[in-house]
Amino acid sequence: MNMLEIKDLSVHFKSRAGTVHAVEGVNLWLEKGELLGVAGESGCGKTTTTLAIPGLLPQNAFIPKGQILFNGEDLVKKTEKEMEKVRWKQISVIFQGAMNALNPLQTVGKQMMEPILLHEPHVSKKEAEERVKELLEQVGIEKNRFTNYPHEFSGGMRQRVMIAMSLVCDPELVIADEPVTALDVMIQAQILELLKKLVKKYSLSMIMISHDLSVLCELCDKIAIMYAGRVVEYGYAREVFTHPKHPYTVKLLHSLPDIYGEKVFINGIPGYPPSLITPPAGCPFCERCTEKIPECGSRVPELVDLGGGHYAACCRQTEGRAVV
Repeated sequence: MNMLEIKDLSVHFKSRAGTVHAVEGVNLWLEKGELLGVAGESGCGKTTTTLAIPGLLPQNAFIPKGQILFNGEDLVKKTEKEMEKVRWKQISVIFQGAMNALNPLQTVGKQMMEPILLHEPHVSKKEAEERVKELLEQVGIEKNRFTNYPHEFSGGMRQRVMIAMSLVCDPELVIADEPVTALDVMIQAQILELLKKLVKKYSLSMIMISHDLSVLCELCDKIAIMYAGRVVEYGYAREVFTHPKHPYTVKLLHSLPDIYGEKVFINGIPGYPPSLITPPAGCPFCERCTEKIPECGSRVPELVDLGGGHYAACCRQTEGRAVV
């Protein structure tokens, strides 16, 4: 049985301009011990989809339909009080921008102890402190920095603190929202290596959001490509990168520089994503797609199983036509 199943999930936002269809009909699943990468342009619904899992959406968001089954339980139906017992203990989050995620007025150690004392009342403060110090050392931070404040750490060190904090209650699922954004390349490599080591040591399941496809290829077992609030391709990382089946994935991969091939200018994807307030009647990528067929403008394609655990939502696939 899958640890996590997202079924036909939609997340909308109320705004002055109208209802924003941020996520529409998303289907994803994750087995225990798997690492799932979620990629796509800014505003495609990556963070909204994943933050809906632990119930951390903003106040103007609502879920009109769909299920989020975690170990067979629908998290969408749970109350806020019930979700408080799930967060940190079963599902934790490594937030984007560690400086904004950490409280500048509290020491790092005190912040890391808080979820332990909240979810495990039988644990004493001394035991919680020892656990936190041990985790700090595991992520490469000296335990005597337990009493330091966030501003006393560098960006990479703060990110290590967030990683350690996500593990304090031994969760089953960790959601990493662009954990290496705004870090230099060397620090990124260290953080990724640390995540790989911790995932293996603690047998974690993880969902990682990133704009950087090379990061996801390095770390993840499976990849989900999102566009305009929908999953357009899903499958094993190697298969998605070597044999992409959706025109958007193809163009996304072509926007990456090739260090081995001929040195050429990188071309972006012409055009702009559609409005999520007035979404198009057909495929959301239709206006920017060079492979479109007449059906694309009138029908929203669903994810189709192409075999071998590879899925794509493209009208050409349902018509039996290959994507160039």
